[in-house]
Amino acid sequence: MKNFARFYPLFILVTFIGIAAMSFNPVHKGFGNEKTFVAQGLFSFKNHLESLKTDVYLFREDKIDAEQLQNSLRKTRNSYKEIEFFIAYHYPEFSKTHLNAAPLFRIEAAGTTAYTLPPEGLQVLNELIFSDDVADQKNKIIEITDYLYNNYNNFYLSSITNGLSKGNNKTLPLRIELIRIYTLGLTGFDTPGSLNISEEAASALKGMKKYMEDDAYFKNYNSDKAQQLLDESIVYLNKNRDFETFDRIEFYKNYLQPLYEELGSWDGNTDDLKEFSGWNVANKNFFSSDFLDPYFFTILKDSEDNDNLRALGKEIFYDQNLSDSGKMSCASCHLPENAFTDLKTKSLSNVEGKTVLRNSPSLYNAVFAKRFFYDMRAFYLEQQAEHVIYNNEEFNTSYESIVRKLKNKPEYKKAFRKAFTEGEVSKQNFSKALSSYVASLHSFDSDFDRFMRNEKEISEDAKKGFNLFMGKANCATCHFAPHFSGLVPPFFNENESEVLGVTKNPIRKSPLEIDSDQGRIKSNVKKEDSWIYENSFKTMTVRNITLTKPYFHNGAFSTLEEVLDFYNEGGAEGLGLSINNQTLPADKLNLTETEIQQIIAFLNSLTDISKAKER
Repeated sequence: MKNFARFYPLFILVTFIGIAAMSFNPVHKGFGNEKTFVAQGLFSFKNHLESLKTDVYLFREDKIDAEQLQNSLRKTRNSYKEIEFFIAYHYPEFSKTHLNAAPLFRIEAAGTTAYTLPPEGLQVLNELIFSDDVADQKNKIIEITDYLYNNYNNFYLSSITNGLSKGNNKTLPLRIELIRIYTLGLTGFDTPGSLNISEEAASALKGMKKYMEDDAYFKNYNSDKAQQLLDESIVYLNKNRDFETFDRIEFYKNYLQPLYEELGSWDGNTDDLKEFSGWNVANKNFFSSDFLDPYFFTILKDSEDNDNLRALGKEIFYDQNLSDSGKMSCASCHLPENAFTDLKTKSLSNVEGKTVLRNSPSLYNAVFAKRFFYDMRAFYLEQQAEHVIYNNEEFNTSYESIVRKLKNKPEYKKAFRKAFTEGEVSKQNFSKALSSYVASLHSFDSDFDRFMRNEKEISEDAKKGFNLFMGKANCATCHFAPHFSGLVPPFFNENESEVLGVTKNPIRKSPLEIDSDQGRIKSNVKKEDSWIYENSFKTMTVRNITLTKPYFHNGAFSTLEEVLDFYNEGGAEGLGLSINNQTLPADKLNLTETEIQQIIAFLNSLTDISKAKER
């Protein structure tokens, strides 16, 4: 929240424009006299915000203490959590941007201009009000609370007048909330200051329970099992309130996953998220290969994909003749035996003895992303390939040249006829074939996945390591489960990047200085030309991480111990280095050597290269 105050005049303008332009998609008249749970919940949250607004002023005047203010925020957040499943599903942008945004600066477009705006909402207040220097933040807390109250009040008044969006499905918001609880709630992402994970998760489940009891829709189903699972989950959460000792494996296996599957088994689960979310509504287990829909992330459609297309894409992937030099293929930097990396600090260019700017990330699960490359300059998998094709340090060629080469080889012409009805050798079909092969490289059959599906056991160290990863070590607040990357839940329709302050060398070697690669700010994506993206890099998956060393964009870290040492110290700021807008908390994690080895044991359990077949 650096440089927060200087953005407020612009912040007021853009916030006003955003609220005024918000689409509420009304489907019925106002709910002013309604007694439904949602209507009552929205009103209750408004009342809690009013109380919080009063209390932040009382705190500034020293009429209540920090503990009383924290308690007021706690009640407000719990009130929001009870109706979060509804608001965050039907009004996701409003919820994400104005009600419960992460405490990070963000980019917001207004016409042809993009503005850099400070964070706002309940998460920001949670971080401030539960901080050690809360007494020094009184004015900032008031400003953020006022904005939050005004934004929500505008939303509430508009809802009374115009009505609320109903959507086409009643159970999808509930299942999405279960994903949100596990990936954002129980990790502490949503409560960066208080870490009040159990109480807030219990409040969310209570809201779901009341909604199901209140809405006539659920009378059409035998919801007794779901209600029982909700009750048992709430009891478990109330009994297990400590952030660091909370067992996220037991809770998932015995409570959340059975509830998630039960709600998914009901009729009426029509997919009204298909164009908005990468989540597969038919999925029954977070840790199965069908949790995400690969075709949401590609131009290629499910109806177009087939075995012949995939086989053609594989041939293209390994064909060196398609590059200008005739010596480089996709597999030059993405070797299947190394989880489709090359194990080099920085990948080799087409000029002997020279390298490209960064190292090669794994292609396993690479399709599950909305942005590609470390600097996130490509928006589609197909666009990622285009950057490699035209890059003079890599393929140094063009689509026209590639298509001409393909047309001159009879075996390719035959393969295109098998893969496509019209049999055309074209840029578009070339891209679809390559996408088909890369999209087939799923990696969701690791020991850990099978353990979470109750198919096998893993070591106690790996179990403890997972709970550390999801809790004390703070890993899962950036490497979100179950993909363990920066693909943001619960809708999985955007990627995030982080400013860590990655150093040129591991922290126990000299010199200790920040790597010179500036990352996302140099991506040439004009609307993201902002200081918040300096030294910012895409958060990659940690699946198969045992096989994909060296680590980070610069390949400077050779072991997982070196990586965890860096995080344990709090990144650049924790090490005493100066960096602008570090998004990684600078607090030391205080992980012991034993705990570091337990996290590594968990990371080792994420290895799965079963798709790496011999050619």
